[in-house]
Amino acid sequence: MALSRGIRSGLKLLSHSEAALPRSVTHEFHATSMKRMGGHGHDEPFYVHAKHMYNLDRMKHQKLKVTLGVLSAFSIGVVVPIYAVIFQQKKAASG
Repeated sequence: MALSRGIRSGLKLLSHSEAALPRSVTHEFHATSMKRMGGHGHDEPFYVHAKHMYNLDRMKHQKLKVTLGVLSAFSIGVVVPIYAVIFQQKKAASG
């Protein structure tokens, strides 16, 4: 009962707000034009790092970072499923 009253009042508000809008407004989907960027597709003052962003051979402490990244990804890929199985088995055993 209260839900239908709320829906009715919401519909009334929508119909009144649409009546207040000018009728000259068109409701169409349109795309804006792409901003022109100079050079290689990036704006120099804001994206200076973009040219050299993926030079992994110049990374400082490359061995340490890559090793830590691989170990963390591997451990997440192993630990999360094992934890999920253990949690599920405990849940099934208690219920």
